[in-house]
Amino acid sequence: MRVGFIGLGSQGAPMARRIVEGGYPTTLWARRRATLDPFADTTAKVAESPAGLAAASDLVCLCVVGDADVNELVDGELLAAMKPGGVIVVHSTVHPNTCRELAKKAATKGVSVIDAPVSGGAPAASEGRLMVMVGGDADVVERCRPVFATYADPIVHLGELGSGQTTKLLNNLLFTAHLGAAASALSLAGALGVDPDRLTEVVSRSSGNSFALNALGGIGGLDRLAGVAGTLLQKDVRLVVDLADRAGVSGGAVLEAADAALARMGHPR
Repeated sequence: MRVGFIGLGSQGAPMARRIVEGGYPTTLWARRRATLDPFADTTAKVAESPAGLAAASDLVCLCVVGDADVNELVDGELLAAMKPGGVIVVHSTVHPNTCRELAKKAATKGVSVIDAPVSGGAPAASEGRLMVMVGGDADVVERCRPVFATYADPIVHLGELGSGQTTKLLNNLLFTAHLGAAASALSLAGALGVDPDRLTEVVSRSSGNSFALNALGGIGGLDRLAGVAGTLLQKDVRLVVDLADRAGVSGGAVLEAADAALARMGHPR
């Protein structure tokens, strides 16, 4: 399978490198040419345009930031250049409907779409242990699984197209809520005379532990994390709220906690 990869950011770059090292003929394209420099020592080819990448690929992986980026690429020259039987994989975290609308357009070209958002960050990608949450036709997912296996373990097929995105958004909603709870606990610790770092040391080995608590300790607090991920978490919580509104259900306590965390980070929903 010939693989094309677009989106060589902090997470996409190690994913692409694992694909190349896995022996797959790989073509790359990037708006910022500097992001291609780290691949100069590999067998990866560089396309001059998204169309060139699409024409040279059976599987095109998109790991760009958001919905607008995905739509801009696909509605431009990428889809038009793909051959029947090709597959587009959306690794970005976007609205499930973005993937469904993309699938409708792609179907007219005989191209399949699956959504496969990831979790774990650059270290997990480099070590081949990303979590991949996949939605889409089972046969298409199985065709892509060996490529995913170069950078991911586990690879979880969750159901129909869009289910991977929904799962990732729910994960990020819960993470945001956990951030708010952890930050509040650390602040309360200081007010009660307990060093927040020592509290983290204890709780990280106790029943109150969470990934969010350790993330805050490692990055230097909620304010610091807000500068790194506040906008992205705000985007993801907004997408979950849209899904809940469309389904006529309430976000409940987890949404309330996430909203409190976003407000504290200066990125209110």
